[in-house]
Amino acid sequence: MNNLEHSKSGRAAATILKAADEPRYAIYYTPAPEHPLTAAATTWLGRDALATGTSTANVGEPALISGPRRYGFHATIKAPFRLKEGTSVEALEQTLRGFAAKMPACLIGPLRIDLLGGFFALVPVQPFPSLRGVAARVVEEFDQFRAPISEDDFKRRMSRQLDEVEMTNLVSWGYPYVFDRFRFHMTLTNRIPEEERATMRSRLEQIFEPHLSEDYHIDALSLFVQEHRNADFVVRSQFALKTGTALRTAV
Repeated sequence: MNNLEHSKSGRAAATILKAADEPRYAIYYTPAPEHPLTAAATTWLGRDALATGTSTANVGEPALISGPRRYGFHATIKAPFRLKEGTSVEALEQTLRGFAAKMPACLIGPLRIDLLGGFFALVPVQPFPSLRGVAARVVEEFDQFRAPISEDDFKRRMSRQLDEVEMTNLVSWGYPYVFDRFRFHMTLTNRIPEEERATMRSRLEQIFEPHLSEDYHIDALSLFVQEHRNADFVVRSQFALKTGTALRTAV
């Protein structure tokens, strides 16, 4: 490796390390902290992202729930991103407050347990086009705060099989599953080996089925923060839709 190549390699490594140390923010939907579904998810994952990340005893095996436990119980509206240079989390929150003040609640409807790409999640019984519309508006509105995707994240995403549309989304929006590729879901497990899926489904049904029949709504948006790449995501602030009321604000 010549000096120029070595210099480029060093700069790339430094960029990746810097990105790993920077906070990431995400805009998620979560049921209310006092809702029975939130309590069931806390029991399953052993962590409540709405209560400053409080850990509790969990009933899910750590190796099978490590991903959703770290991210917290949620549905992704805008995927995690680093802040673009020249922006601030205070400006992000102020914009989210104003956005929530104008956005009416959106029907999700009853939920069901489903298997998506090998992992279990809660999904709407009946998909509503309005859900995709709300997610698209959030993705577009808040992209002004998003730093370009890091090389490390780009490679990680590209390690999955993405089609042409998803690759374009990744480059343009930092996440493959936006707009017509968006699917509302609340992840409950990592990818589960095929031979274990029937047992896992039965366990999830025992915990979650009693809470899935009501008409859920996206009635608030939560700003989650991950302080560094190895940290858990926690709720920084929440805003009720249409009123713009702050349900939770950063301490």
